[in-house]
Amino acid sequence: MSSKKYDVVIIGGGHNGLVAATYLARAGKSVRILEANPEIGGATQSVRSFPEYEANLSRYSYLVALLPDKIVSDLGLSFECISREVSSYTPYGDDKGLYVSRIWDSKTESSFNELDPSGNEGRAWQTFYAEVAQFAEKIAPTMLEPLKTRSELKCQIGLDATWQYLVEEPIGKVITERFQNDVVRGVVLTDALIGTFASAFDMQANICFLYHLIGNGTGEWKVPKGGMGALVSELVRVATESGVEISLNAKATAVTSSATGVTVQLENGEIVTGDYLLSNAAPQVLAKLRGTTAPKNLDGSQMKINVLLKRLPTLKSGIDPRLAFAGTFHANESFSQFETVYEQAQAGIMPAKMPIEMYCHTLTDPSILSQELQDKGYQTLTLFGIHTPASLFDGDHDAARTAALKSALDSLNDYLAEPIEDVIAAIEVKTPLDIEEAIALPRGNIFHTDLSMPFREDGTAPSWGVETDDLRIFICGAGALRGGGVSGIPGHNAAMAILSNN
Repeated sequence: MSSKKYDVVIIGGGHNGLVAATYLARAGKSVRILEANPEIGGATQSVRSFPEYEANLSRYSYLVALLPDKIVSDLGLSFECISREVSSYTPYGDDKGLYVSRIWDSKTESSFNELDPSGNEGRAWQTFYAEVAQFAEKIAPTMLEPLKTRSELKCQIGLDATWQYLVEEPIGKVITERFQNDVVRGVVLTDALIGTFASAFDMQANICFLYHLIGNGTGEWKVPKGGMGALVSELVRVATESGVEISLNAKATAVTSSATGVTVQLENGEIVTGDYLLSNAAPQVLAKLRGTTAPKNLDGSQMKINVLLKRLPTLKSGIDPRLAFAGTFHANESFSQFETVYEQAQAGIMPAKMPIEMYCHTLTDPSILSQELQDKGYQTLTLFGIHTPASLFDGDHDAARTAALKSALDSLNDYLAEPIEDVIAAIEVKTPLDIEEAIALPRGNIFHTDLSMPFREDGTAPSWGVETDDLRIFICGAGALRGGGVSGIPGHNAAMAILSNN
């Protein structure tokens, strides 16, 4: 048994646990992080996935939007995210594609006009995303404050029409009302589905859309320079410099709480005690440790495929692949395809052509590759398969993984002038069940639990969104209210919840 009693014990060394630990340590608290794995970082780690190649890939989480600049500034993180000039590229038909720059320009306008010569879709796009940007700018600062009530937040934002279609009505409604083209509708819908198993007309899709579009008040998804591991390294640096103790291979097996503190039993026999416990693990994992009933949640719903390419493939549309893959590349992600595949997956059917989105980290930041690989023209490609719930893999997991990979690659090959297999140097595939086994995300849910709206309902008690039924135990991970994504927000808020009590 550890002879030292800590002010705060944190289970899980993901980025949120590290954020919470640093804020608490700088406030004078003694803090110990217990990480079950031999490496720190959780879903934000970078790894050399392919030992024979010097390439450090962000294995589970790829891009950064939700991490507030305030956290980076508060903690003094030497960490840079790089803007991408290209927002997305979506091939359609036999040899065409919709190109969208991060900032609307003549190339984007021309691409929309080729798709819709009337100009209506382009104008609708600009109007819709201008409204969403206004909403994002208003709501982003509230993410690091105690939860507002629904009415308080609606009043503070003051954009009632936008609130109505983002918060009160299914996102599929506004998409189908504002946009007429199936491809454009699909591009908009993508942000409502990433990691979430839902129809466009389920409110869970609205919440996912919000979390993808409100980051830092801009919603811009940036490339982490040096990969996600660069963020983890900086968080470890500031945490340890602030006095945080980090224990690896320290797997918790039980948590008990009393009037005097919280006790954590470790697999190696050590007992660690603290006045408070923060859980960076999923709520279901915490419930199991406490011996309480775990919440029921949606299956995780994503395939993650990490690829090292000998070079970028050529496309049927003739666009420079360095443009097509620099932003987010969408394949077979029209609105109708999304809805059809969702229905198939509900029925237990693996899609023949999986809706996938992907991007090439190394076009923006080649530093994750050795100079030798850079000189040879190697690139990385990270694919995210949508509507692939864990239930599709519950039978013969290996066979389902093989079928899913074929579905994803066939989907991409629809738009390439050469098979992607011809340019692959190495590949790894992570199903939701693989993700659960590797980093303890229940059913592979990258958000830990179902995402929730970033407010509390009217008439409920004041909250930071991190509290549990035990006054000494808080959630500091993605399973908190305002949790999912690489944000650090629940880590910050859990630390603030403890400090406000002391």
